[in-house]
Amino acid sequence: MWLQPEEVLLAGALWLSERANPFFILQRRRGHGRGGGLSGLLVGTLDVVLDSSARVAPYRILLQTADSQIYWNIACGSSRKEITEHWDWLESNLLQTISIFDSDEDVTTFVKGKICGIIAEEQRLKQGEEPEEECGKFREAELKMRRLFGMPEEEKLVNYYSCSTWKGRVPRQGWLYLSVNHLCFYSFLLGKEVSLVVPWTEVTQLEKNSTLVFPESVRVSTRHTQHFFSMFLNVNDTFKLMEQLANIAMRQLLDNESFCADQSLPRPAGGTTKNVSALKRDLDARAKNERYRLAFRLTQDERLDGHTDCTLWTPFTKMHVVGQLFISNNYICFSSKEEDLCQLIIPLREVSVVEKADSSSVLPCPVSISTKNKMTFLFANLKDRDFLVQRISDFLQRTPDSAGPSVLFQSAAASESGEQRRHYHSGLPTASQGLLQLYRSTAPEDLGPKAMKEKMKEEAWNIHFSEFGRGVCMYRTSRTRELVLNGIPERLRGELWLLFSGAQNELACHPGYYGQLVEQALGRSSLATEEIERDLHRSMPEHRAFQNEMGIAALRRVLTAYAHRNPGIGYCQAMNIVTSVLLLYCPEEEAFWLLVALCERMLPDYYNTRVVGALVDQGVFEDLTRVFLPQLHHHMQDLGVISTISLSWFLTLFLSVMPFDSAVLLVDCFFYEGIKVIFQVALAVLHDNMEALLSCSDEGEAMTILGRYLDNVVNNQTVAPPTPHLHALLTNGEDPPAEVDVFQLIRASYQKFGTLRSDVIEQMRFKQRLKVIQSLEDTAKRSVVRAVMTESAFSIEELEQLYCLFKSQHMSSCYWGSSSLAAQRHDPSLPYLEQYRVDPAQFTQLYAALAPWTCGSHGGHGATLAARLFKLLDQNQDGLVNFKEFITGLSGMYHGDMTEKLKLLYKLHLPPALCPEEAESALEATHFFTDDTTQESSFQSHLDSVGQQEVTSDEAVKGEAGDGEEKKEKVKDYKYYLRMWAEEKEPKTETIKDLPRMNQEQFIELCKSLYNMFSQEAEEQQLYHSMATVASLLLRLGEVGKRFNGRKGVEPEAQGAGPESRGAEPGGSVAPEQQQQQQQQEGNGAEDSLLSGGRGRGRGSTLDADWSITFEQVLASLLTEPPLVDYFERKRDVGSRVVACSTQRGAPERQNSSASSDHEPAQQPV
Repeated sequence: MWLQPEEVLLAGALWLSERANPFFILQRRRGHGRGGGLSGLLVGTLDVVLDSSARVAPYRILLQTADSQIYWNIACGSSRKEITEHWDWLESNLLQTISIFDSDEDVTTFVKGKICGIIAEEQRLKQGEEPEEECGKFREAELKMRRLFGMPEEEKLVNYYSCSTWKGRVPRQGWLYLSVNHLCFYSFLLGKEVSLVVPWTEVTQLEKNSTLVFPESVRVSTRHTQHFFSMFLNVNDTFKLMEQLANIAMRQLLDNESFCADQSLPRPAGGTTKNVSALKRDLDARAKNERYRLAFRLTQDERLDGHTDCTLWTPFTKMHVVGQLFISNNYICFSSKEEDLCQLIIPLREVSVVEKADSSSVLPCPVSISTKNKMTFLFANLKDRDFLVQRISDFLQRTPDSAGPSVLFQSAAASESGEQRRHYHSGLPTASQGLLQLYRSTAPEDLGPKAMKEKMKEEAWNIHFSEFGRGVCMYRTSRTRELVLNGIPERLRGELWLLFSGAQNELACHPGYYGQLVEQALGRSSLATEEIERDLHRSMPEHRAFQNEMGIAALRRVLTAYAHRNPGIGYCQAMNIVTSVLLLYCPEEEAFWLLVALCERMLPDYYNTRVVGALVDQGVFEDLTRVFLPQLHHHMQDLGVISTISLSWFLTLFLSVMPFDSAVLLVDCFFYEGIKVIFQVALAVLHDNMEALLSCSDEGEAMTILGRYLDNVVNNQTVAPPTPHLHALLTNGEDPPAEVDVFQLIRASYQKFGTLRSDVIEQMRFKQRLKVIQSLEDTAKRSVVRAVMTESAFSIEELEQLYCLFKSQHMSSCYWGSSSLAAQRHDPSLPYLEQYRVDPAQFTQLYAALAPWTCGSHGGHGATLAARLFKLLDQNQDGLVNFKEFITGLSGMYHGDMTEKLKLLYKLHLPPALCPEEAESALEATHFFTDDTTQESSFQSHLDSVGQQEVTSDEAVKGEAGDGEEKKEKVKDYKYYLRMWAEEKEPKTETIKDLPRMNQEQFIELCKSLYNMFSQEAEEQQLYHSMATVASLLLRLGEVGKRFNGRKGVEPEAQGAGPESRGAEPGGSVAPEQQQQQQQQEGNGAEDSLLSGGRGRGRGSTLDADWSITFEQVLASLLTEPPLVDYFERKRDVGSRVVACSTQRGAPERQNSSASSDHEPAQQPV
């Protein structure tokens, strides 16, 4: 690239001159390219270790003048091709012009001005293309990464780090490049080169550890190897970025969410982001947003704008609480530095006034925020108060004005009258409030001790509301947690679930959304709706609320509406149990938004088709058991119990394994604390049963112990009548287990395992997510291989390797953008065979890399064959080919016998594989196959006479057979029709007689393909000669067949035109001129007539529409030539091509005696 002219005093230091003229010098840096000796090795090594190669390109062009010792650096290049283009431009555009200048100063001034003008023009053109220009050093590092590893421009570098990796017992110092889709490492030390490329989708484990051998190292594991990287300047920063990139790759494998850069990020202030790319800032912002949303239970589209330290005045303690204030596009949030001391969420839709209060020494820089519910919050000790107030005001202007405060505790009458007007279905009753309240409204008031206890709980919450506020702006403190642990009153349960889960915010922001979904989903049928209908009556059938049409209809509407909202999840078993519990305490719309919060935020990926989230948390639970209960963990692993129990516990939040009145208290804690409560209680259950579990000898005994324990977890404070438990009683009645109070179980879980933190769980989830998703990918691979192994002759190992290449080709198209629909067509919910599919462009690349019929140096024809094979395999004509179809075509080329290979090749030159446009081009090639027409005519005449005899005899035989059938015809019974029906149902095997005839255009295309296929064979000349002989024979057979078929139904006077059109004398004799021409052609040989490619068209250049041959004729003709038989019967090994393709993709470690900086970038891997 062109550079702003810089002075260079020592032009020869560390540089070698390769070209020179009176004004310019082209130089190459020592240690790059071939040669250089010891000095070159040292310079190359220092460039890699010190990152000089990122700042100093290996080639440059200097401006020199005769009378000056100062040189000017005007251009540099990362490859010889790039620098040569600049050199040629200087010689052709400037050299002649500056040669007429009299003064060297004028030469220097003119050239510098010209170069500066070119740079200014390039920058002007790039302003519209590049919204944000990276710093020069980072841009050069990105170019170097693409050059070293052969990456396309679509592959974006995120960051790069100096580190070392271990090659055997020797550490290799180099540079680690972290791009969006790959981890790359490059090292060059004293002539030894190490290059490594690992796609993030292949990473199975990512760990940061510190050992004596690998201090402060990062271990990156794949299915086949491990890589250790150490000696980082900041290992924590590097590891966090690796985690983010690996997580993006796993998300792409899971639900095809590819990475898209955030174009709306604000531009950085000058000097604040040195050597940091826009993608790195994007990922940092995403990580902050994720932590922010998890901490305050906000929606996925919420984006953190900024945060600052401050204090919050808490009226209930009469003190200032130190913490952080967070501002986003829809919320103002506060969190105290001391955990659980105070948390606050203020939606901007609730804010009425934001103003700066009077500042004093006691209360510096305060800001007062008032809400529509008459609550006022006072923040102080703000560093930049004016800027903060301005940002909040800007967000307030964008916030839609709501009708009034969103109050949850409206009067029962107003709520009831508003809800009764909304009916989601005219023929079915609507649950206008929680189903539990509907069925208890008619019951007499209970004045027993349990009812009084419930009223005391309600009173305690009312006191809390009066002191800490009510609704979304409520102060959340340790007192709030205590009230939750004591149990939420049934009348307040729905309201507080909405509040703690964050569902209340979505409910307020999307009025009428649920009703629209219900109307849109009404009457639609899908796989999800069928599964919902099947499970409706299995959802808490023991509860009276779901023993009538109102509860069933409400459950149907909520589940169907969510399946319509999120087709990626649709419906999963266990959703019905959780939703039925939500409907007991909430109206339909609120239950819907609670389900949204559960499935999309609080239990991510739990309810997709492969329950990945539950499997991830199962792995986390195993790790927690190993940490907190190491003795029990080893025994439980041997029994295999943890994997059995954890799925049912986590998927239904203990609702399916514990009495309802007890499990609902865990749901209370879950909505307030999150998933950590479920882990704590699960650990407490194992701890309470440790002795009994250690004495178990099999899985069934352990399951019985845990089942009996959970069945007897009781809630003695409930006012509801006892609900029968779904589980069959596992006790025999003689020695019933002791009852376990659910409140004591929850308290014990906090006392013993309360140190568990949410951020630790998220870290453990990431580790397990890598294992689970890669395990699922391995399962998919094994399933696909088992499905196709019976239909192909490839070995299991070859099929697995081919599947990996096929999948990699699909994934590379997703993130390199070779196909705009690549990301859309991957549907993880489809059967394994159809999850990965390739389009014609991707199929062509795979064909070129793997198929044996590549047409050698004729790459264009190889692509043509690939396109035809794609059309042949794409049976449903959706423009995509799955792995099974791909293997079908490839197996025919590698393992089919000669007949199968020829049949496939034959089909590739018939419709639909061969389109009419391709066949028209065959007209220009007909002279390849022109031979002596006289010999052809006599040969045809002889066969015609034989053909007429055969036709006569055939007709006679058919006539006799027809008479016999008439005589023997009898009444057909039912067995005959059964046999006919069975024959219709059986798949018909295609025989060579079923193949259609091939016309002259298609035959010429077939010969062209065979000619190109032989171009790089060792027996090339023998194959050409054999093919010429076969082509001439088939042309004659086609002419014979045309006359033979024509005489069947053509009038005698029309038959006489045939010989004349071919230049033959009547009666089949040959004219003297034709005999002379025949002798000349025989002297040249049939092979020359096929391969010479004559300039002019012969007599046979006009294609004959009546000419055709059959596959049997093609096969029989080819069998007469041993070279062709040997070629098609030769066994070919796909393994070598797979290894070569994998090597190209993976860029394995390599050691060379010279640096690779001079090497041209590799081609884009397949």
